[in-house]
Amino acid sequence: MDFRKPFALDATLDALADALHPDPFYAALTPEAHAQPNAWRAPLRAYFAVALAEAATYGQVEYLAPTRAGAALWLLPQTPAINANMQATKNAALEKILAPRGFENYRAIIQAMRPHAERAAPRDAWYLSILGIAPPLQKRGLGAQLLAPTLAQADAQRVSCFLETFNPRTLAFYERVGFRVVAQHAEKITRTEYWIMTRVAR
Repeated sequence: MDFRKPFALDATLDALADALHPDPFYAALTPEAHAQPNAWRAPLRAYFAVALAEAATYGQVEYLAPTRAGAALWLLPQTPAINANMQATKNAALEKILAPRGFENYRAIIQAMRPHAERAAPRDAWYLSILGIAPPLQKRGLGAQLLAPTLAQADAQRVSCFLETFNPRTLAFYERVGFRVVAQHAEKITRTEYWIMTRVAR
């Protein structure tokens, strides 16, 4: 996918930003938004553009049809060398996108969360990195539709999936599509709890 072409990418970036900016993780990336209304929008749209490119290269992306006002971003297992290169590339991009404090928060949160995920999820598990749908389209079953193709592929290949969520209201939704909570941790930067959920192949 050529991310230089706008097609309906703006709709996806707007949907992800609008859906996820209240999430404690994303709020920590844009701490200046407390003093500047809507200061979160531009950096989060840019963040999600980086994440979309990453998932398209190292995993897969499912878009909400036909509007593309939502997406599910998956990352598939890679070698340690590729993982290190992915993180370095992402860090370089985000350092330019986020304000200094937001980028510092991002690095601290990721560093703290990584070992918990490595202990909780199988090494070959597929990672649901991001799921977001424009707020006006939520609560219509569209999230499950976005996840269904990749979950079916995971089942066919007999691999597990996992995710991390800072939003307790999403737990019931993910449980309905087969995920189960396997760990809960306090995160210092956001000062909130987050959950690791896994799903075994069916």
